[in-house]
Amino acid sequence: MTPDDFVAALRSAAPYVHTHSGRTFVVAFGGEAALRPDFERFIHDLALLHSLGVRLVLVHGVRPQIEAQLSARQLAPQFSGDLRVTDAPTMECVKAAVGILRMDIEARLSTGLASTPMGGARLKVAGGNWVTARPVGVRSGIDHLLTGEVRRIDTASIENALDKGRIALLSPVGYSPTGEIFNLRAGDVAQAVAIELKADKLVFLLNADPDRWQLADDTGDAGQLPLGEAEKLLARPAIQASLSAEDRALLQSALAAGRGGVERVHLIGAEPTGALLRELYTRDGCGLMFYSDENYEAVREATIEDIGGILALIQPLEAAGVLVPRSREQLEIEISLFDVMVRDGTVIACSALIPFAREAMAEFSCVAVHPDYRREGRAEALLKRAEASARQLGIRRLFALTTRTPHWFIEHGFVSGTPDDLPVQKARMYNWQRKSMVLVKTL
Repeated sequence: MTPDDFVAALRSAAPYVHTHSGRTFVVAFGGEAALRPDFERFIHDLALLHSLGVRLVLVHGVRPQIEAQLSARQLAPQFSGDLRVTDAPTMECVKAAVGILRMDIEARLSTGLASTPMGGARLKVAGGNWVTARPVGVRSGIDHLLTGEVRRIDTASIENALDKGRIALLSPVGYSPTGEIFNLRAGDVAQAVAIELKADKLVFLLNADPDRWQLADDTGDAGQLPLGEAEKLLARPAIQASLSAEDRALLQSALAAGRGGVERVHLIGAEPTGALLRELYTRDGCGLMFYSDENYEAVREATIEDIGGILALIQPLEAAGVLVPRSREQLEIEISLFDVMVRDGTVIACSALIPFAREAMAEFSCVAVHPDYRREGRAEALLKRAEASARQLGIRRLFALTTRTPHWFIEHGFVSGTPDDLPVQKARMYNWQRKSMVLVKTL
């Protein structure tokens, strides 16, 4: 990476640093992830998230570690479907596996050598009896004994730990008021914690690679999907067949969390280098995100807070001569005339509708779409919104001035005109040196 590449990458991540700081993220990973040789790098990325101001809640799984403990004691694993049956000897293996892995995670988070990415981090980890559980009971005629399900989350204690700048670490076990310990699914714990905390994001690290699933999707932008479309995609047999039992359980919990009100759920793979950081600090990420809210990508009226984003879109086009230059001051005055398309808080497209009431005309101008999102109908969506707004204002005709894109306007119902077709005030300001083409559309 060249110095320029480094600076550009850092600058492009800056909006996400500001957006994520102070937010609560629940990050869940199965016991399989902890066995990977690059697990330490994942821990380093978690430490960096914490350093960037993210309030972190970690939930770890332990399925393969339990299997190893059972094997060492020559005990046979017992399952009913994908759900473990936990008898007393198995619970001893659960306790041993959870204790060993939890201590290993805490040790890695405690590393502070200056020669490592953890240098100077000084992380503090908190945990406790924050999960109250109850027995699963008898299902399909099988008593699951000490296998449990989440009954309640002590959100106050978790919030208190986060407020003190600590990382909250939860293991897949829960406790009952009668003093029993129950073996839980890590995904169920993560789902419950994210819902109860009203977490801003829930992130699942899978042993599979969600980036490859996009190849099977024909909906277009498979990296970010509404919850309903994600459910259809993830139900495909080819995807289900690619998952381990632990990943399938995590995936079920991810979808349930979305249905339970967690607005942003991310699925990332353990394979790509820095997948967690790439997913959270780049515009399009590297995994699959599904959202249950309606505001992930929305068209709305611009506000004064959008000026920076609009300028970032239009200034390259102004420099190329595609748009007439606008100063920040002029943009501030005209901001009420602008619409913006916002994706996850970032302005990715804009346009302006400037009315000329006397002639019942309006100018559709300053149309700009970020290069990464062109040819996907966003300019057309802005035009439709402008037409609807114009009709409400009693506007009968739209016009546009362009030097580069007359065909786009013609394809969307505009016809060629002349400066004489412009409103009087606009005709007086027509730049004969620029010689913009005039296009007019009757509404």
